Amino acid sequence: MGAAYRDIAQAKDFIAPPGYQRHRPETTLLYQLVAEHYPAFRDRRAAEDRPLPRYVEDEFDAYLKCGLLEHGFLRVKCDACQAEKLVAFSCKRRGFCPSCGARRMAETAALLVDGVLPQQPIRQWVLSLPFALRYLLATRPEVITQVLGIVYRAISTHLIHKADLMRASAVTGAVTLIQRFGSALNLNVHFHLLVLDGVYRREGEGRLVFVPVPSPSTEELKGLVQRIAERIGRSLERCGLITRDIDNAYLAFDPAEEAPIHGLLGSSITYRIATGPREGQKVFTLQTLAAEPDAPRPELAESSGFSLHAGIAAKASQRDKIERLARYVSRPPAVRWAIACHRQHRGTRSHRADSGASRPYGGARRSGASEPSAAAGRSPGLTASSCS
Repeated sequence: MGAAYRDIAQAKDFIAPPGYQRHRPETTLLYQLVAEHYPAFRDRRAAEDRPLPRYVEDEFDAYLKCGLLEHGFLRVKCDACQAEKLVAFSCKRRGFCPSCGARRMAETAALLVDGVLPQQPIRQWVLSLPFALRYLLATRPEVITQVLGIVYRAISTHLIHKADLMRASAVTGAVTLIQRFGSALNLNVHFHLLVLDGVYRREGEGRLVFVPVPSPSTEELKGLVQRIAERIGRSLERCGLITRDIDNAYLAFDPAEEAPIHGLLGSSITYRIATGPREGQKVFTLQTLAAEPDAPRPELAESSGFSLHAGIAAKASQRDKIERLARYVSRPPAVRWAIACHRQHRGTRSHRADSGASRPYGGARRSGASEPSAAAGRSPGLTASSCS
């Protein structure tokens, strides 16, 4: 397709936009890894009578076509300067495509800041779950709603009581984004809640007055995470999904009898190799030892495998910080700059993947992708013709 693009660029009526560089996903390491290893992995699973679900294959197939001109493009022309460019179609998937995920991240953050979150202080609450519950929520999505309801009620009740009010006279609000990935691109279902850092007090004639509350103390977080863990355990036990004894809780079903894809999910959750001659072994990881022991974290509390963090907040006037928070909680699993390839001994390769949690996204607010295709298609003065 590169030759076809050069032919168009050399046409008499084609004026290339100055400084424009088309996004080329086929040059990225993630694309090369998927293109090299996915077909063999898919075929091996099928040969073992453990085929991948159709939606998984569709996700990979769409990603391998995303951003490539040979799978369709728009020829966009500026009516004013006559500059033209080719914009490849995108997959618009929600799985792991970095380009489409970054665009959705930017759009989601803008929507939350401009049209959803009020001009009030916001605090991020993050709840992580034990391994067994991560598997349960990953394989039974309907349970996510049940668990999230318990979590939100516990946090909102805490805020209302801390404002010296009762549920009958106060309300609060939150936006929750459910993330399914961890920092190592492992499966890790957990909750990011952007919660009002206060409550609205009901007054006469339907008026609402905002009442801010102080940040939670370490003791309050400990009591809250213990309460959340106990309520979730009781609720799931009543539904017959887990069994509990004095010390531990167990899934009330055998994961080995689940669908073939669930074995891959379990391996990803527990950092184990899912297939091949080393199936079941722990993934080899490299870690850097801290020079000093970790300092106590007053904004974090843990109980029975649950972890609750509430250390990041933004004032009502800090809309830029709130938008950065919104981008963080809606970020895609993988980003191009966070995946590196390291050459090792004997010609082997190791790959490092990072979800991007430790590095903020840059770039313009409204464009999280590498090429402004969406904006170009809607801007006044531009006309587009489609080729596929």
